[in-house]
Amino acid sequence: MTHDHDLVLRPTAAQTEAALDPPPGRTGGDLVVETLAGLGATTVFGLPGQHALGVFDALRRSTLRYIGLRVENNAGFAADAYGRITGEAAPLLLSTGPGALTSLAALQEAAAASAPVLAICSQVPTAGLGGGRHGHLHELPDQAASFRGVVKSVHTVRAQSQIPSAIEAAWKSALTVPHGPVWVEIPQDVLVAPTSIPVVTGGDAFPDELPPRPELTAVAAHLLSNAARPAIIAGGGVVRSDASGKLRRLAEVLKAPVVTTPGGKGAFPWTHPLSLQSWMEDRHTTDFLEDADVLLVVGSGLGELSSNYHTFWPRGRIVQIEADLGKLESNHPALGIHADARLALQALLETVEEREDELAPDRVRQVLALIAERIASQELTLEQQVLASVRTALPADSPSFWDMTILAYWAWSAFDAKGPNHMHSAQGAGGLGYAFPAALGAAVADPTRPVLAVSGDGGALYSIAELATARQHGLDVTWLIVDDGGYGILREYMTDAYGEATATDLTRPDFVTLAESFGVPAALTSPETLETDLTKALATPGPSVVVLPAVLRMFAPTHLD
Repeated sequence: MTHDHDLVLRPTAAQTEAALDPPPGRTGGDLVVETLAGLGATTVFGLPGQHALGVFDALRRSTLRYIGLRVENNAGFAADAYGRITGEAAPLLLSTGPGALTSLAALQEAAAASAPVLAICSQVPTAGLGGGRHGHLHELPDQAASFRGVVKSVHTVRAQSQIPSAIEAAWKSALTVPHGPVWVEIPQDVLVAPTSIPVVTGGDAFPDELPPRPELTAVAAHLLSNAARPAIIAGGGVVRSDASGKLRRLAEVLKAPVVTTPGGKGAFPWTHPLSLQSWMEDRHTTDFLEDADVLLVVGSGLGELSSNYHTFWPRGRIVQIEADLGKLESNHPALGIHADARLALQALLETVEEREDELAPDRVRQVLALIAERIASQELTLEQQVLASVRTALPADSPSFWDMTILAYWAWSAFDAKGPNHMHSAQGAGGLGYAFPAALGAAVADPTRPVLAVSGDGGALYSIAELATARQHGLDVTWLIVDDGGYGILREYMTDAYGEATATDLTRPDFVTLAESFGVPAALTSPETLETDLTKALATPGPSVVVLPAVLRMFAPTHLD
């Protein structure tokens, strides 16, 4: 009897001949880039550094496209977005010590948002490893220890023969649900030494599937089929697993209203009769979800932003589908189903019974009307006008990337993403500087659509150097910078909490002149001309900057009503 796992692919005569006579001039760095190409990578991001030069030298002998950014953290954000847009593992090449550590905030965001990033970093020479201090430039006593609490998995290499297997294992880890960043570490001498190891010609790193346990989906299907007031919370896991279509079909079969979290934006059609949209930060939405007798939570850990700042206390039964075992039932007791959202939703579709509920769309309309009435009472016309102008200017199929800025906080609740995997923000880890470098990564991933980045002036200063990257590669990204003179959201928080703000006002450059000095066209706009100026910028190929001087306000904290 022969089992599938017993089958071994035999090399052809040509492969054998090539393996016995590898081309000269190759190093460990070539094994890195050959393995990446064999696994299907076409593009890598990063920055060179002294210990990593063996990999960068090998790049010129490969077919891989290299996109070099100016700061490692920004390179990580670009790789994060590339992974989100393509669904592929995005290689990120880093150098030892300071270069590696500078990427940590980006890898934290990738981990929080389940973005598949394959970080490959150099190390000091092998003789310098082991925890001592050998005086090497960039040396850390235990570099990998700085990343173990951030990435999914750490893979260390100490010999050239380990390179292909380590990178394949990391690739598989990054793409096994939940997706996430992984870390591969290779010493400098291993990268630069000549190699006689045959050329890496292929890769087999198919990710493991995570199907649901059938006895659990049977119970979940029974609960949902017999619920009187079912509701659904759709999180980022629905988007990452490409399960939006299955979510819609299940909601329609169950007649269950759906609300999407900030990470799940676009997972359910905004104008669907069952759509509660994304008003997670609203007491009316929270009340509605608390009243559900069966609440299906898909691809969300019900963290701070997805639970109205932990004021959400459901009275009914929760069914939680979550690929990240650490998030399963971490905030609320539930029928926990550890599974990929796509596979679990398919199992439910095959087992639930159709419900009849003619009043569900009416209940949705009532909640949305209460939200609209509440927002209208707060005199926030400017904020709604600016957000509406952005939505009108941005093509429906274009992705947008948002920094941690007041307009993004509005967008989490009030912006129609027009589809899954279209709207992305740094709400996973909450760091500044995400939007513009991430948008650059998205433009590399799909150059057929213009990409929008939205930052405040504070966040923009984190990534201003990447205007050089945008110009160098001619990337089709329009960057909207809302200039309110500082860290606007922190100014609001401090004023509300302490009566006045400290350390939130900033001296800024003239963003228009600065962008133009990089060779990037820029325009100063106003709330009245924003739609026109943004539409023009997005329609013009290549990078551009639009600066909007405006002080925006948040809507009142709805969880305190």
